[in-house]
Amino acid sequence: MNYRHQFHAGNFADVMKHVLLLQLARGMQRKEKGFLYLDTHAGRGRYDLAAAARGDSLERKLEHPEGVGRLLGVGDLPAPLAEYMRVVKSFDGQPAAGEAAALPLRHYPGSPWIAEAVSREQDRLALCEKHPEEAELLREEFSHKRRVTVHAMDGYTAIRAMLPPLEKRALVLIDPPFEERDEFAQIVAALGEGLRRMSGATFAVWYPLTERARVDEFLYKLEGLRPPPCFVAELTIAGDDARMKLKGCGLLVVNPPWQLDREIVPVLSALAVRLAQAPGGAGRLRWLVPE
Repeated sequence: MNYRHQFHAGNFADVMKHVLLLQLARGMQRKEKGFLYLDTHAGRGRYDLAAAARGDSLERKLEHPEGVGRLLGVGDLPAPLAEYMRVVKSFDGQPAAGEAAALPLRHYPGSPWIAEAVSREQDRLALCEKHPEEAELLREEFSHKRRVTVHAMDGYTAIRAMLPPLEKRALVLIDPPFEERDEFAQIVAALGEGLRRMSGATFAVWYPLTERARVDEFLYKLEGLRPPPCFVAELTIAGDDARMKLKGCGLLVVNPPWQLDREIVPVLSALAVRLAQAPGGAGRLRWLVPE
């Protein structure tokens, strides 16, 4: 297993995923009642970009300069992107004000810290990571957070074990590393189980756009579950003719908060402009099952 996400931390895919995760959390918080945030593949929580730059014998190219790095020092960002940058800079110890004087990032927050940054007293976080070393680092990260629990377990198993929660509301992020050929099949099975246990939960599934056929097959099988309202939001940073392997990514959202799609569409458009690496990049959203 390859757990070297620090080389990808803060890339365009992380930016898209984390901006939308913040929007999902804010959408859930329109209701006063708390909810469980369940992160099935939480990772280590914190990524030291400086250590990654000097510590790899394979001399991999760091990806954050072409991702979050393009948003540093930009002062005219749409509100959702501006909030995301405030969270990232605060995590890195930089002042929120003075965007033009932003310093290069040293630390980047994973999805657990993104969610925790905007959580309320009545919200609760359950973070799952099955890789022992990553789980231990994650546990150290959140040892001082009362409303956060860390579980060294398979995230797909956690969906069966933790739903429905006491809060009767849940936001579940499924963000696997996609190192298994049957990862999409595992996701479909997990979604089926999750919806059976809690039909009203909000599920967000991140996926890479490397093979369009595999994604289309995944979405076709998802429709076989007869899911509640759901849409896919996708961001590409290059056209089909580009030589790069990862040309984009997507987020499937099941049971999205009300009118979240209207908030996401302009964000995707802005990201497509800011993060494009070759001609043909775009942001798009389409409903699989309309509300």
